[in-house]
Amino acid sequence: MIPLSKSCTLFFGILVLWISWLVIHRRELADQDLICHLDYEYEMMRRCRPACLHGYFSLVGMTDCVPWLTCRDLGEIRVQERIGGGAVKQVFLAKWKDHLVVLIRLAEPLYKEDFQHGLHMLMAFQPNRNVTQLLGYCNDEYITEYHRHRSADNLLDLLEREEFAKYDTPSVRFGLCLNYVELLVFLHNSTHGIRVMCDSNDLYKTLSQLLVTVDLRLILNDLDALPEVIPPNFKIKCGHREISGDFVAPEQRWPFTNRPFDDNDMPSYDEKSDVWKIPDMCLHFLGNKRNVQTLIFHLLEIHRKCKIINSTHRAGAMDVIMEYKEIYRTLGLQ
Repeated sequence: MIPLSKSCTLFFGILVLWISWLVIHRRELADQDLICHLDYEYEMMRRCRPACLHGYFSLVGMTDCVPWLTCRDLGEIRVQERIGGGAVKQVFLAKWKDHLVVLIRLAEPLYKEDFQHGLHMLMAFQPNRNVTQLLGYCNDEYITEYHRHRSADNLLDLLEREEFAKYDTPSVRFGLCLNYVELLVFLHNSTHGIRVMCDSNDLYKTLSQLLVTVDLRLILNDLDALPEVIPPNFKIKCGHREISGDFVAPEQRWPFTNRPFDDNDMPSYDEKSDVWKIPDMCLHFLGNKRNVQTLIFHLLEIHRKCKIINSTHRAGAMDVIMEYKEIYRTLGLQ
């Protein structure tokens, strides 16, 4: 039998060790259930929210996850102003309690199927760091997290602002290239099938599908047009109208120049049509400043592989991301 004094000493020794371990690892323990971002606009301020399971959400400043909002909760949503939209939906800046949020509303009943497809995809991908966070839905409306930098078609203007000047580096700009290809890798290898970004017929349309987070990351936002490729035989077509222009892949263009477009005769294609657009997107992010010219030179070969006419021989998104990471490492970008 251990004497009482020794038992007490052993107990307090273990207690001290446990408290010491807890103090050392308290930040690590706290971060296990938090999603944090560094806010580039505010001197890298750390902004965190609880990590949530499917069917729940949280926002910066909240301490707990709450279930997705439902029809009975929409009375708490206060619309502020319209901030975007198109043929399928209207987009509003709104408030829920003390939080700015985004309310998306069906604009035209004719496009209800597209609207519901986008909502279904958004729900299916929750929670995921590559996709904007869903906060709730009701019939032909849904609510998402608000990102104050908004869509990526404003990104270069953002980098030109004085408060972002010190972050406007080749590393940050090439990081956007990496980030964009990561989104394609995610879509092409998702648990919900091989998905193709069909709302991408030109550069600025593609950029408008993405949001910019406070730490200058790109995330998917508009998921209305993500048809599924099912190998080996089921490919897709992005809509039923003729697509033209150098930005889209060759296989997306009408191949029979001697006769007018007929959707019934238009060949289908797969996710490699997304890869064709990678060089144009990346060069847009990089810009034409002198400090990126060496980087652009290193990208020539992988970008050539993205532009192979025969899509069977074209690089895949995974090939591109691996090469991008190797170039990032080789050039010592930080």
